[in-house]
Amino acid sequence: MDAIHIFTDGGSRGNPGPGASAFAATRDHSLRPSRENVVYKRGEFQGICTNNEAEYGALIMALVWAQSRGHDKIVIHSDSMLMVKQLMGEYRVKAPKLKPLYERAKFLLRKVSWKAVHHRREHPWIELCDRLVNDTLDDRRRR
Repeated sequence: MDAIHIFTDGGSRGNPGPGASAFAATRDHSLRPSRENVVYKRGEFQGICTNNEAEYGALIMALVWAQSRGHDKIVIHSDSMLMVKQLMGEYRVKAPKLKPLYERAKFLLRKVSWKAVHHRREHPWIELCDRLVNDTLDDRRRR
């Protein structure tokens, strides 16, 4: 089975503040997001959190989804350089609130073949996830 590409984003309005996480999955990351090549996408309200906590929330949500569908080769794409470098072992996780999220993500990653790639936030797939984050926060505020 080919790798599934998971693009993630998380954000909070205030740091900490109301936060949301989102991800989009595709089999062909070289194409721009469209109805034809987005396998799945989802945004979820996280409550009060920091940006970094929301980034990890998106990763965990995506990994749970991917593994529930039997994907065992995963490429993680994120605009969070901190998270990517922590996952790759280049940075230590110092923030006490991030440690359990990091440990959960690493636990999920033990079951699959994976790599992580950092992208600028202007990447089309990251922009899609950013819109999902903001739509989720806007929907929550309207309630």
